[in-house]
Amino acid sequence: MQEILSQEKSIYIQISEMIENDILRGILLEEERVPSTNELAKIYAINPATAAKGINILVDSGVLYKKRGIGMFVSEGAKEHILQNRKNSFYENFVKALIDEAVKLGITKEELTHMIMEER
Repeated sequence: MQEILSQEKSIYIQISEMIENDILRGILLEEERVPSTNELAKIYAINPATAAKGINILVDSGVLYKKRGIGMFVSEGAKEHILQNRKNSFYENFVKALIDEAVKLGITKEELTHMIMEER
């Protein structure tokens, strides 16, 4: 978790996404402890409350859970949960817009499929 914070998004969202990315890449595994808010604050030179806000997003969504007195841990099934949420978001934010624009331009399903396959 040594990514660089950018100005594009709120820091707490970036913290949340970095942890999710580490889970997806297998860097953080199920039942493994994640860095504490104080550790994150130190690594990224941010306020611990900002780091906590990012962690809490993941707790609220069921990706992380707290072991009292020990820290935050990756929940069982977290990777699948993240993948499903991101796929849904991808569909909503990109695929629907792509299809809407294709319809406006008169691009057929076959043409669109061909364009996608050519790009891959």
